[in-house]
Amino acid sequence: MWRRRWAVSMAAVAVILAGPSAGAQGHDRMGMGPGMMGMVHDSATMAQMRVIHELVVNHERIERTVTNLPNGIRSVTTSTDPALARLIKDHVSTMGQRVVRGDDPGLPMESPALRAIFQGKDKVQTVVDTTATGIIIVQTSSDSAIVAALQQHAAEVTDLVRRGMPAMHEAMMKNMRGPMMMPPAHRDSTHTPMRGAPDRR
Repeated sequence: MWRRRWAVSMAAVAVILAGPSAGAQGHDRMGMGPGMMGMVHDSATMAQMRVIHELVVNHERIERTVTNLPNGIRSVTTSTDPALARLIKDHVSTMGQRVVRGDDPGLPMESPALRAIFQGKDKVQTVVDTTATGIIIVQTSSDSAIVAALQQHAAEVTDLVRRGMPAMHEAMMKNMRGPMMMPPAHRDSTHTPMRGAPDRR
């Protein structure tokens, strides 16, 4: 069962990384074009997925520490590999811009915590410092719910760095069992998702 689920999630990653096909022209975002659960991802989102995939595949060459603050988090993510260090900076920069715009990409491993951060973007204060090997981020908020979301998301990213593809697989499977893959424009923030079926791995 675990191997079958792994194959499903890896196939989903491959579909997203491959990009939209010619047959996807004219499909809306809930059509049955390429993407997780029928979603069609734009080129910027697919580029981010490629960066995330590269970082996760090379997770053993990435160092990350997170300190939970009373009002948020401080994270340090680095790599002695110059190419990975550039990818870390690129990912943080592009995702930071999307949070500021409220442009939730609907990533296949996206968690409720990350969605809460997008929805509460105006309540998040972010300070980013780049270093030769990576990036330092301090994110804070005066809203306790946003603070909890920041800390939860930081822990989720740390898990990806620590375990790599198995962690990505598990996050994707959680989303495939629930309603997460509805595009941001169609999500009702007041809706309480139904619990998915128990994981019998």
